[in-house]
Amino acid sequence: MSLQVDKLENNMAKLTIEVPAEELEKAIEGAYQKNKNRINIPGFRKGKAPRKMIEQMYGREIFYEDAANALIPDAYEKAYDECGEEIVSSPRVDVVQLEAGKPFIFTAEVALKPEATLGQYKGVKVDKADVTVTEEDIAAEINKEREKNSRTVEVTDRAVKDGDIATIDFEGFVDGVAFEGGKDSDYPLTIGSHTFIPGFEEELVGAEIGKETDVNVTFPEDYQAEELAGKQAVFKCTVKKLQEKQLPELDDDFVGEISEESDTVEEYRDEIRKKLASRKEESAKAAKEEAVIDAIIADAKMDIPEAMVETQQRQMVQDYAQRLQSQGLSMEQYMQFTGMTREMLLEQVKPQVMRRIQSRLVLEAVAAAEGIEVTEEEIAAELKTMGEVYQIEPDKVEEALGENGRKQVEEDLKVKKAVEFVVANAAEA
Repeated sequence: MSLQVDKLENNMAKLTIEVPAEELEKAIEGAYQKNKNRINIPGFRKGKAPRKMIEQMYGREIFYEDAANALIPDAYEKAYDECGEEIVSSPRVDVVQLEAGKPFIFTAEVALKPEATLGQYKGVKVDKADVTVTEEDIAAEINKEREKNSRTVEVTDRAVKDGDIATIDFEGFVDGVAFEGGKDSDYPLTIGSHTFIPGFEEELVGAEIGKETDVNVTFPEDYQAEELAGKQAVFKCTVKKLQEKQLPELDDDFVGEISEESDTVEEYRDEIRKKLASRKEESAKAAKEEAVIDAIIADAKMDIPEAMVETQQRQMVQDYAQRLQSQGLSMEQYMQFTGMTREMLLEQVKPQVMRRIQSRLVLEAVAAAEGIEVTEEEIAAELKTMGEVYQIEPDKVEEALGENGRKQVEEDLKVKKAVEFVVANAAEA
């Protein structure tokens, strides 16, 4: 295999990869062996027709696509390792030459990792966060605990109000015609949860049990079902059952049940105050770190290739899909329930992806500028921590990571040190 690397604008590069004709011939023969049982040739049993006979009948190109698909992954992987560049995107592949008896030539256009040119990164000024714990903060936290310990009771003597759990039958109509998917029975809906079409739950407030109520809503313009997007609809709803949450009284008995540290309400309030103070300190630390990095990003220069961003967008959506799958929900179901599309999800995560890329680039530049290094002991400690998380021996972790993975651990530790450095050198206004 031969490789030519051409640098392009905006941190892009084109890899021209040439595979010898002999390897192409092997791939074509492999494609023939793979497909011959599915090809009908008059006078031959399936799988017995010679390759030349098939090529004469269907054209020499019949096996080219499968041959190319077999060659490209391995050839690109070798080129990736040999090119000496840090590639940060999926390749965009174009076939240049594909003909039996000649070398197979294709190009792979890729994004190369850009470098950040730093501006000011020491003495960055950020606002000091307020970590005061107010009485309102304490009351809100206690109410959360009361909510967690609430019980649900049936209500029969009043209309629907915010926070209720209403069991409803409904059917939706657009221009007087019922639409598909707009009907259900015995559906439990928490009023104020915003899980239905905007305005639906608000319209149910005041509805009486057992009486049909018209709920008028307008579907969002970006609603997944295009035939309903932007349309006005009327839902015929009947509240069949109504429930409300009853919160426990805040007294010493309640405190004794939920707290291992406190016996009285006053002791519990002090316990909550300490926990909130600790939480606010952690939050302030994180906010300061984010503000410092944002300021460094704003004063730095980076030419980030779009292909790099797109690759990380796809990866982030894929990671999210895997998390949904672990919870028993497919991406298709999620999109159906939320009205989202894959394109909308990709666009939604783009700011987060951009911030992640920019942050990494400037912190790596800080680490390089300050000569930040990582010791073998620090790497060993990190591998031990990773082993504890995954319940694997440190040497097994290192073995699984390989050389590139170990290098990534080292780079991650340098970035952590860079964060500590810029935060320690920041000034609070």
